[in-house]
Amino acid sequence: MARLDPAWLNAQYNNRARVPEHPQILERWARASALARDGLSRRLDVPYGRGPNETLDIFPSARAGAPVLVFIHGGWWRALDKRDLSFIAPTFVQAGAMVVVPNYALCPAVSIEAIALQMTQALAWTYRHAALYGGDPQRIVVAGHSAGAHLAAMLLCCDWPSVANDLPPDIARRALAISGVYELEPLRHTPFLQGDLRLTPHAVRRLSPALFPVPKGTLYAAVGADESWEFLRHNALIQQAWGHDAVPVCETVAGANHFSVLHDLVDPNARLHAMAIELLGLRSA
Repeated sequence: MARLDPAWLNAQYNNRARVPEHPQILERWARASALARDGLSRRLDVPYGRGPNETLDIFPSARAGAPVLVFIHGGWWRALDKRDLSFIAPTFVQAGAMVVVPNYALCPAVSIEAIALQMTQALAWTYRHAALYGGDPQRIVVAGHSAGAHLAAMLLCCDWPSVANDLPPDIARRALAISGVYELEPLRHTPFLQGDLRLTPHAVRRLSPALFPVPKGTLYAAVGADESWEFLRHNALIQQAWGHDAVPVCETVAGANHFSVLHDLVDPNARLHAMAIELLGLRSA
């Protein structure tokens, strides 16, 4: 079966191998992120819990009552850091949003399930404290890239009152998932990921959003048109699994690979940016 052939799976999921220029792209992200932290009002490394890497960066809104964009970084749950993605913030702060970029512990030190639980705590913290930084806790949008897109989809399905008694059931009603994976069984068989992710059949069932009941919220899904067949399949799969009511937008981004797709997210003239602006309830520039 081709989908379980180890070499084929590595070729489909190893995005750094698929995009030889990824070091230059990651360096571009680092430079832009440093400029964002220098140029914006910010609160860095704010704890949302007491566990490893349980901190977040806040880029406040200049006006009260702003929508809140919580952006979750990718890296196969085992790499990167919130500081690498600060460049997401400026265009959305300028459009009128508050931006939060959380960190999480990385595999193999922790499991993907532990990371998902960390993200519930990060979002609960954001709900409780958003107003202190100009945000409206009733207008939270969760966005994520790659592994972060998986986590965003997971959060859309969370039973929030079971996390804490003070949380309403609809903290996360809108999400933007970019280049995500929503059915984790293939990753259990992918050689370059197996050692770090340590997925079991039980974990796959618990951590595959495509297998979950359809959430009440809204997910917009997007993927770079130049990404692998498997990433294109995952993008279509989440709409097939949850239906058009829950996933009304499911698109490919022309000319974008797994990394450059985020350049469209921060480009005010790009369709992906417009998708995020629409979810936030803001007007495009």
